[in-house]
Amino acid sequence: MVFSSLFFLYLFLPILLIAYFVFKNTTYRNWILIFFSFAFYAWGEPVWIVLLLLASIIGYLFALGIEKYRGTWVAKTMYITAIAVNIGILGFFKYAGFLVDNVNSILPFDIPHPEVTLPIGISFFTFEIICYLTDVYKGTIKAPRSPKKLLLYVSFFPHLVAGPIIRYSDIQHQIDNPKVTMAGFSEGITRFMIGLGKKVIIANLLGESVAQLLNPSSGSATVLGIWFGVCLFALQIYFDFSGYSDMAIGLGKMFGFNLRENFNYPYVSKSAGEFWRRWNMSLGGFFRDYVYIPLGGNRRFYLRNLFVVWFLTGFWHGASWNFIIWGLYFGLLIYLERLFIGKWLEKAGAVVSHIYGTFIMLIGWVWFYFTDLHEAIKALLTMFGLNHRDFSNLELQIYFKENLLLFLVAIIASTPLMKWTFTRMAESNPKLGAGLHGIGVPVLNIAILIIATILLIGSTYNPFLYYRF
Repeated sequence: MVFSSLFFLYLFLPILLIAYFVFKNTTYRNWILIFFSFAFYAWGEPVWIVLLLLASIIGYLFALGIEKYRGTWVAKTMYITAIAVNIGILGFFKYAGFLVDNVNSILPFDIPHPEVTLPIGISFFTFEIICYLTDVYKGTIKAPRSPKKLLLYVSFFPHLVAGPIIRYSDIQHQIDNPKVTMAGFSEGITRFMIGLGKKVIIANLLGESVAQLLNPSSGSATVLGIWFGVCLFALQIYFDFSGYSDMAIGLGKMFGFNLRENFNYPYVSKSAGEFWRRWNMSLGGFFRDYVYIPLGGNRRFYLRNLFVVWFLTGFWHGASWNFIIWGLYFGLLIYLERLFIGKWLEKAGAVVSHIYGTFIMLIGWVWFYFTDLHEAIKALLTMFGLNHRDFSNLELQIYFKENLLLFLVAIIASTPLMKWTFTRMAESNPKLGAGLHGIGVPVLNIAILIIATILLIGSTYNPFLYYRF
């Protein structure tokens, strides 16, 4: 089930809201959220409820044991075992096939390829359980005695299958006392609608052209065509993933939970380092706090720590060499920026720095998009005029004209310009600001819902790209 589906919008969510607000008791409300969260997860593949429940129970029991024997070798052994179990679960389902294929290609083996289906959201909920166990082990939080609290933390459907990655410390007090207010509920609706618009109106429409343009083996592929396709994909994946995060945060607010932000206009970045401080911030925070710093951070073995983190960042996104290359590519850029490029960019000024940031980001998305390395190399060679392709053609001109308005709207919407304009108008004229908030925002929400509904009825293209991670 996806947030941008008619079933979710017009049946699942309304029924859940009615069931949730019928009761005033927080305990009943939490059990309702748990029940509907498991139903949400079971909608695609009911069998994986067992895995979700098992991972939650393992985390709950090990955390209690770690807390009971805190400061002893027993606690350390239980912590290491629990982390190994979670990494083992993730590794088996996500990476077993990749590892077998690579072993077979290097060594004279013929190990059968394991036909393992990837459970939706496994990368997210296993990381959240790892966060929880680590924080209990370090003494940052206390393990709750009630299994209900951990079940709600792990299964809460807004962040369950595609993030943002949240930590138990983020919501432990909200579980006992969710702040449900009319203002918060209204803000949640608006945030959800913004995400819905990003996903259905922008990302889906952009995605319909991406596959046709990003085909370097096609006879009609051109230099400008690949560049334009990469630009469209960059915008598509941003609006797809940030739209999901907006919807997740909005849903959380409706039920009285504040989930952490996950995006901060990454395409205004002037360097690779800044891009990753703005893109998928919850994932970056996880690797910083639970991998990079424990390894030594900037204090010792800096270079090793940096590349371990970026190898894992790439590998987390998928069991394929292109993701590993993508991660190491950004790791190398961040290292070079710290070494000398950053000083050059400071002297060059904001415009040059932004051009540099945009260029390196687009090259990175080529490695992310093509799981076939040969296709990725073909695309890069074409982009730089090294693959004997035409610079442009009539087909590209048609695509460009058909998508120009959407392309421009997407570029503007990926910057803080509209938010800044709205804020300045409201601040400069209080009456206008009151009108915008009181009438303009509800009208905009209704318009987004109507347009999204029409587009969903008329199209079968409605994937969430990050569901596969």
